[in-house]
Amino acid sequence: MKLLTKLPVLVLLAIFSYSCTTDSLDDEVARISAEDMIVPETKSIEVEILELINNHRLGEGLSALKSMTIIKSTAHSHTDYMVDNQKVSHDNFYARSNYLKDNASAKRVAENVAYGYTNAESVVNAWIRSEGHKQTIEGDFTDFEISAEQDIDGRWYYTNIFIKK
Repeated sequence: MKLLTKLPVLVLLAIFSYSCTTDSLDDEVARISAEDMIVPETKSIEVEILELINNHRLGEGLSALKSMTIIKSTAHSHTDYMVDNQKVSHDNFYARSNYLKDNASAKRVAENVAYGYTNAESVVNAWIRSEGHKQTIEGDFTDFEISAEQDIDGRWYYTNIFIKK
């Protein structure tokens, strides 16, 4: 009986947290242009997430990652897309990846997305407990950024993008 009560929680966790790299998805047709990009004001939850990820990396003997405005705007555009569509996804990942390769000198791009976590520590801990997300967080990257947005009902959506220059 305990397994039956825990199964829905595990299913929701799996649904609400995804990890993606350019090595794992089929190419998509969508394109991103500079006109699509805006850089919103940074929220305290976003600062906390970036600090927690860098603290985790440092604790593992890895280098801290640097923030980049262009990554922030790219992450924000996807988080807005998820909020507008009320679903967590990696839709149009290749468009984001190609945009960052063309405009931020990225050689490699990966992202973690999530939904529903109410604070920085909970979303970062969930990513670290997930092998795929943890691999992205601990990956060979140089720069990163996060976008966290709430929908009309107050649910949080997150897009965390990593690049290697």
